[in-house]
Amino acid sequence: MVCFWRISNQVSFLGWSVSITNGTLYVVATPIGNREDFPPRAVETLKQVQLIAAEDTRHSQPLLRHFGIQTHLMALHEHNERQVLGGIVERLQEGDSVALISDAGTPLVSDPGFPLVRECHREGIPVVPVPGPSALVTALSASGLPTDRFIFEGFPPRTQKARQEQFEALRREPRTLVFYESSHRVKECVRDMAEVFGPDRPAVLARELTKLHETILSDTLGGLCDAMESDPNQSRGEFVLLVAGEEQTTEETVDPNAERVLRILLEELPVKQASGLAAKISGEKKNRLYQLALELRGEE
Repeated sequence: MVCFWRISNQVSFLGWSVSITNGTLYVVATPIGNREDFPPRAVETLKQVQLIAAEDTRHSQPLLRHFGIQTHLMALHEHNERQVLGGIVERLQEGDSVALISDAGTPLVSDPGFPLVRECHREGIPVVPVPGPSALVTALSASGLPTDRFIFEGFPPRTQKARQEQFEALRREPRTLVFYESSHRVKECVRDMAEVFGPDRPAVLARELTKLHETILSDTLGGLCDAMESDPNQSRGEFVLLVAGEEQTTEETVDPNAERVLRILLEELPVKQASGLAAKISGEKKNRLYQLALELRGEE
C-alpha cells in the first residue's frame, strides 16, 4: 500500500475555498483566447502552487501578470520535457505542489505533458485536473455536427502524401472527425480533405475561437475551399477542422458476388447449408446470407 503525507492549504476565494495539497500535480486549463474564460479556481490554484510548468513561459507570462499570479515559472515543452521531468517529480516527492499549463486550453490535448502525468501516476503522486477551456470541445459544441460520437486526430501530418494517407484511413469512419491545424497549412489541408472525403462531405471550419475574429463556417469541404480562396482572412489564425463521418446506410446489402454464389448453392442445398457454404466461399457474414437465402426461397 502506498501512503501519502499530505498538507493542505485552504484559501478562501469569492466565497468558496480552494484547497491546495502538497506533493500534487495540478493539470490546469487556460483560456484559448478570451481571458474572461479563465475559471477562478484555476487562477487561485496557480497562485498557491510552488511551481508552474508552462509550455512557453514567454507566452504565459502576460496572462499570469494580468491575473496577478507571481508563482515561479519553468519551461516544459516537447523539446525538454524528458530532461526536466525528473526534477519536477523530485520536487513533488519532496512536498511541493506543481501546476502544469499549456499555451492555451487543456494541457496534453495536442500539447506537452503526457510523460510527466504518466510518471506521476507511476510514482504514486496525486494528479488533480482543474478543468476549463478546450478548443476541441468548444468547436464541437458549436459545429452543428453530431457530437454523440467523435474521434480527435490532433494535427494532420505536414506533408501532403502522409496527410492524404491519414485521411484515406479515416474515409469510412462514421464518427465526426476533429483536427487541429495551423494557418500555414490549413488551405492545403482542406483541399486534401475534399479530395479524399469528397467535396460534398459536410464540414466546419472554426477559426480564432473566443477571440475578436472568431469565425465558424459550416459548409461542405468544397464550399470551405471556395471560402478560403475568396477571402484570405479565412486562412489566418488558429483552426479546428471538423468533418462529418461517413453516412451509414441502415439497410445492410450483400455483395453481388456473394449473392450469386448463394443463388447457385440454393439450387442444390438447404438454406442453412447453402448460406454457410456461401459465407465460407465469399467471406460475407453468415447471418446476412442466411436472411437473404430465406428471402430468395420465399420468392420461389
